[in-house]
Amino acid sequence: MGREFIGLFEEWADSYDDSVTGKDPQYAAVFLHYDKILDEVTKYSSGNVLEFGVGTGNLTQKLMENNHKVFGVEPSEAMRKIAAEKLPELPLYEGDFITFPSFDDSIDTIVSTYAFHHLTDSEKGEAIAKFANLLAEKGKVVFADTMFESSVAKEDIIGEADKKGYTDLIEDLNREYYPLNNTLQELFEKNHFHVTFKKMNEFVWLVIAEKK
Repeated sequence: MGREFIGLFEEWADSYDDSVTGKDPQYAAVFLHYDKILDEVTKYSSGNVLEFGVGTGNLTQKLMENNHKVFGVEPSEAMRKIAAEKLPELPLYEGDFITFPSFDDSIDTIVSTYAFHHLTDSEKGEAIAKFANLLAEKGKVVFADTMFESSVAKEDIIGEADKKGYTDLIEDLNREYYPLNNTLQELFEKNHFHVTFKKMNEFVWLVIAEKK
């Protein structure tokens, strides 16, 4: 359920906002156009929004500024603390993509950025099935995350990172569960979503999955 990575986020919480602004050269390409990526997720969101992996609340803030009612779910206590300080009015819960509280309000959009890759492909399928049951009629999932068009594309990026001596990035790419686009497409379609992909930078794709 991605909770094996919580320790990393407990350590990363205080410097996360520096990372997304490109101050860490190893991850500059991963977070290239970060603000635009958050804007795109916000643009395609509608109604009441459930956000998984709130982190420090950067996407959450944009959603709330666009008058969405947002419910936040975040497994890391350190991240929740920062988000709560930034957005004290946010209903924020401990949980993850698979284990989360129930909500009295209907959920029209489920969003997440830079987080779904913490689940194995099997866990991704379990989570998507839960999304299908949770979402209101014609609801949608809007994710932005690192994924790859093919295994060859992933290996090429790892090779380029190796040439640059980006050992932390290489460890990250080998350790976590970054999906292939077609795997994610199959999982969404199996659960009766129509899904589209839009490339945002060398690593990140915007995924819009609409419930049929």
